[in-house]
Amino acid sequence: QVRLVESGGGLVQAGGSLRLSCAASGSIGSVNAMGWYRQAPGKQRELVARVVSGSITSYADSVKGRFTISRDSAKNTVYLQMNSLKPEDTAVYYCNADIRPGSSYNTFYLYWGQGTQVTVSS
Repeated sequence: QVRLVESGGGLVQAGGSLRLSCAASGSIGSVNAMGWYRQAPGKQRELVARVVSGSITSYADSVKGRFTISRDSAKNTVYLQMNSLKPEDTAVYYCNADIRPGSSYNTFYLYWGQGTQVTVSS
């Protein structure tokens, strides 16, 4: 069974930094794209950043220049370095990943983590 587990959320003052981690575990054949989404109260879940392979990344306009996504393929882990945090970055952050389970020959599935709360105070 494949699982994604996030860590690194918390409370930080505006202008501060946090680093989120998300590790995939279980019977994993291969991992394609990995990404971070967030959902603020009363709002829809939105894409924050995504890394496909190697250094191919994309970011929401609202976080460009402040957030950096990276991955360690050997550890099946994706990171989100968040700098210059703003109160509007407050949300539950979720990671997801396109994973081919070890039991699957060629089918990828989208897995989600349980979410980690990030709160930025003004």
